[in-house]
Amino acid sequence: QVQLVESGGGLVQAGGSLRLSCAASGRTFNFRAVGWFRQAPGKEREFVAGISWGGGTTDYADSVKGRFAISRDNVKNTVYLQMNNLKPDDTAVYSCATGPLANVATMPAQYVYWGQGTQVTVSS
Repeated sequence: QVQLVESGGGLVQAGGSLRLSCAASGRTFNFRAVGWFRQAPGKEREFVAGISWGGGTTDYADSVKGRFAISRDNVKNTVYLQMNNLKPDDTAVYSCATGPLANVATMPAQYVYWGQGTQVTVSS
């Protein structure tokens, strides 16, 4: 079992920045890719960013490319999502997920373990 806890969400004005963290406990992230997803009210959950277990491969949704950056520290068992130039459309609950794949996956069904999520609200 892997337990995931997200933190770092909050309220920010458009153009601002936030850094989300996803901390793992239990069996940790080792050898597993990690993905960030978001879900806005009335919308489907969507892929935001993903990183391979070694950190050498990353992938981003087109809507966040150039603004968001995913990274990981496997010693600290933590994955980060740096979000810059935030827009009101980025408002959502952001969740991290992992397991069992080592390579980045973009579909929620490809992940097994999920955190509870952290709210990000961007005001205009």
